[in-house]
Amino acid sequence: MAAVPTRSNTLKGIACMIGGAAFLTLNDGVMKWMTASYPVGEVIFIRSLFVLIPVALLAWRAGGLTALRVHNIRGQAVRTVLSIASMGLFVTGLRLLPLAEAIALTFASPLFVTALAPPLLGERVGWRRWLAVLLGFAGVLIMIRPGGETMRWVVLLPLGAALTFGLANIVTRRISATESSVSILAVSMFSVTVVSLATAPFGWRAPAMGDVALLALAGLLLGCAHFLMIEAFRLAEAAVASPFHYSAMIWALILDLVLWANQPDPWVMGGAMVVIASGLYILRRETRRRRDPAEPT
Repeated sequence: MAAVPTRSNTLKGIACMIGGAAFLTLNDGVMKWMTASYPVGEVIFIRSLFVLIPVALLAWRAGGLTALRVHNIRGQAVRTVLSIASMGLFVTGLRLLPLAEAIALTFASPLFVTALAPPLLGERVGWRRWLAVLLGFAGVLIMIRPGGETMRWVVLLPLGAALTFGLANIVTRRISATESSVSILAVSMFSVTVVSLATAPFGWRAPAMGDVALLALAGLLLGCAHFLMIEAFRLAEAAVASPFHYSAMIWALILDLVLWANQPDPWVMGGAMVVIASGLYILRRETRRRRDPAEPT
């Protein structure tokens, strides 16, 4: 249930979004560190076991087993497949790219959502938002520099994660009328746990207890990040809270510098700023259109 949008609640919502972005990025940092020593599927599986703990707490807080009830099996299944693909692509990209670059490329997800909304949701997108989408993809091209000497095909992994995550968000829009947020999250996390376990025959290494502890921390961080972001949207309007998700870039730059001594790439930073600006403009237009249906799209 949404809270009354008072100044106090708005500030709490912003704080929750910043905290959620920080926890999410710390989780990504742990995953990048662990994939240097273990197979991607194994790392995702161990982390997912511990994500289920905060997910269970969220379900209890939302009303228990009734909050986990699935009404749209097909919709949940499609979203789950997309979520698994997105997570696998992103974690594999984390293994091969600097943390900040991988995260910056996933910021393209809202661009994919806007571009695919007309054919998949029947939504009308006006020329202003189309222009923002084109500028955003120009920012992506700045980051990946196609045709340049530094072009690496590995950048397609986080971009693929952004696309599949965007598609998952579109499916979420379609099924949210019958499915609770906790149900959608729980189904996805449980399915990721099962599928990642199925990768064991393709590579598995007995983990050290210290590494299990780190992955447990990552799982708890991921679960807490989801909780804080849900709280952010409960306490503050989406147009106010959403932009602070981009604070993840700050945390990623700090972790890159401290843990891997990676200096910020000016091309990646410049492109990321363009993508973030276009994403914020799209969010602004969508928010104004929802408040006033007569507002041009």
